[in-house]
Amino acid sequence: MAPALVRFLVPGTSARFRCGGLSVEQQTARLVASLCPTELVTYRERSPDHRYLDDCLRLEPPDPKVLWVVSWGFDVPGLIQRLKGRRVAYHAHSSEYGFDLPPGVPVLAVSRNTLGYWGNKAPRNPLLLVSNALGQDWLDRGDRSIGQRRPIDVLVQARKSSPYVLKQLVPALRQAGLVVEVQKGWVDDLVGLFNGSTVYLYDSAEYWRGRGVTEGFGLPPLEALACGCVVFSSLNHALADYGDPGHTMHQIGCGRLDFDLERIKAAVASPHHWRPAGDRLEVLLQKCSEASLLERWRDAFVHLEALEAASGPFLSTPPTWRLRLQQLFTRLQRVVNRLPGWPKG
Repeated sequence: MAPALVRFLVPGTSARFRCGGLSVEQQTARLVASLCPTELVTYRERSPDHRYLDDCLRLEPPDPKVLWVVSWGFDVPGLIQRLKGRRVAYHAHSSEYGFDLPPGVPVLAVSRNTLGYWGNKAPRNPLLLVSNALGQDWLDRGDRSIGQRRPIDVLVQARKSSPYVLKQLVPALRQAGLVVEVQKGWVDDLVGLFNGSTVYLYDSAEYWRGRGVTEGFGLPPLEALACGCVVFSSLNHALADYGDPGHTMHQIGCGRLDFDLERIKAAVASPHHWRPAGDRLEVLLQKCSEASLLERWRDAFVHLEALEAASGPFLSTPPTWRLRLQQLFTRLQRVVNRLPGWPKG
């Protein structure tokens, strides 16, 4: 069973809002449309192709059969407040934004890292895992065969990459005679670019640490794996969901520049020795396929509909300040109990 309508809220769909979060919501809305009617609804900019949140709230009374899905980081608390009285779920990408969730608001986490964050912060809220999915094009067109040497030895995407990779490692790789492509602008055919690359470097840990939030899922290394690249990556946040050092990918920047340099040169020379085992890779890719994601959303809807049918108030998570106050009181009581002559108990 699924809601009568699921509305995915995004700030807009123009180039101004183009990013991984928008792509995920658009992909999810397309997939979920096979289970129930779906709509993209914008709330910052109007679009001729989509409903606008203000209009929906003004013209439509709350309907328990409609599920509103919010996702946009810092906008989430305000959106939940505006949607008060309506069914809301949080499609959680990155974490560490700092806000709390009202009791009963489900968390649909795109990674185990994000699931664990909310499992700690809001353990009484409904928690479900709906991992992000590779687009079908990556599975269909990705070249995972062991073929001839590819024209690009090392591919780096400048966005999110670390100063270490861009300013130290890339010059060293070029000095060693490798063909290094640093991609900065828009690419019409990313699958083709990845298919033409032997090694892919991804080092986003510093980027996200500087912004105070997390890598929500980290699709680029998975896309590179789907195209037969050897992947050297950081393992921060959700990258650790599927990043198995030495098996699916290799850690970057984990000691010395020369260590990275020699390993990457070896991977370019003999990529088949550095790629994940074929059967292991195919299992991983199928787990991250759109078909698998769709089944997770189907199961999530069954769970949420059963929750909606239950009666009584929602359970709530105690505020953090209260838990810390209780912990402080317990510690003080232990100190007092150790004092000479003080009655125990």
